[in-house]
Amino acid sequence: MQLSKPKLLIVDELGYLPLEPAAAHLFFQLVSRRYERASLLITSNRPVGEWGQVFGDAVAATAILDRLLHHSQVVTIRGDSYRLRDKRRSGLLQKAAAEPITSTS
Repeated sequence: MQLSKPKLLIVDELGYLPLEPAAAHLFFQLVSRRYERASLLITSNRPVGEWGQVFGDAVAATAILDRLLHHSQVVTIRGDSYRLRDKRRSGLLQKAAAEPITSTS
């Protein structure tokens, strides 16, 4: 498997779309092959508690997380992405209002 060879493999936006069962199985194999051999950096907009939904299987998600979190450094970033922040600063996008705006005509 070619993806097990790089010293650092970056997987961006894991969980943006749910994985099909075959893809979840392949991802588990990838993580297992890299476990304690090479670095893996993963970004996701989904908390690890939702990874069972991402992989379509809570058992597979637990096995993957067990290997990923064993020697990991988890960095949690909250707030808008840089893209949204830039749009808001430029005035092209307004922050969501706390209450919906209703019209009475």
